[in-house]
Amino acid sequence: MSDPLPKPRSSALVDGASRAGARAMLRACGLRDEDFKKPLIGVANTWIEIGPCNYHLRELAQHVKNGHSQSGGTPLEFNTISISDASRWARKAMRTSLISREVITDSIELVARGNLFERAGGFGRLRQNDSRGVMSLARLNIPGLCSYAARLLPGSLRAMR
Repeated sequence: MSDPLPKPRSSALVDGASRAGARAMLRACGLRDEDFKKPLIGVANTWIEIGPCNYHLRELAQHVKNGHSQSGGTPLEFNTISISDASRWARKAMRTSLISREVITDSIELVARGNLFERAGGFGRLRQNDSRGVMSLARLNIPGLCSYAARLLPGSLRAMR
């Protein structure tokens, strides 16, 4: 069996007698003793029920979490907001899309920083979500990966003409 993955950040949250309260909160969410021995990994999700672009991301998040579990981590999913440009065009609501970009970045950063994640990653469907995940990782200076998770059907250039 290989050595456990290092957890220099998350150990401050879950290790030792003084952190019993934090462990109790996480136990209430389903974590077990063995989960606290592994690094905590944040999985940011821009799932939202308001549009088809991000509607499937809950299902995808489960696969991402399974992969992190299999590689020796304790994945913890969290959500952030999502505003679709396409459904807000030509309206005052379009202004919300620009504001949402900073809010998405801030929310991913705050959750990851506040929970002392060793690594973080996320996925989104909209361009403002994808770039915001990358921006939050740059601010945090921790390893991570952001993925574009659109439902795109295969096609060809000729079929579009």
